Amino acid sequence: MGNCIFCKIAKREIPKEFTYEDDDVMVFPDIHPVRPVHLLIIPKQHFSELITVTDPTLFQKLFIVVQKMVKEQGLEKKGYRVTINGGGAQLVQHLHIHLTGPLDKTVKI
Repeated sequence: MGNCIFCKIAKREIPKEFTYEDDDVMVFPDIHPVRPVHLLIIPKQHFSELITVTDPTLFQKLFIVVQKMVKEQGLEKKGYRVTINGGGAQLVQHLHIHLTGPLDKTVKI
């Protein structure tokens, strides 16, 4: 937690412009985007990964924000992907959701 970059961003120790922010969740573009839209949706409270979250209201809040971002980014009919890495597969050991798009629906990945 002490060296977690997302915790430092949440505490305003590292400046960042947010696409969305409320008391519990922050959203900003990934610094290494893989699609024209590549947002990170992140709880401000530190959780190392998905399986460490026990509060179902946090999941609800995160996915309400994901839905909001899909709509605001105009991805509803353009294709999008929502990804959560875990088990050590994430580069930053703080739960975060990737929203990427648009996706070419004819390309198989």
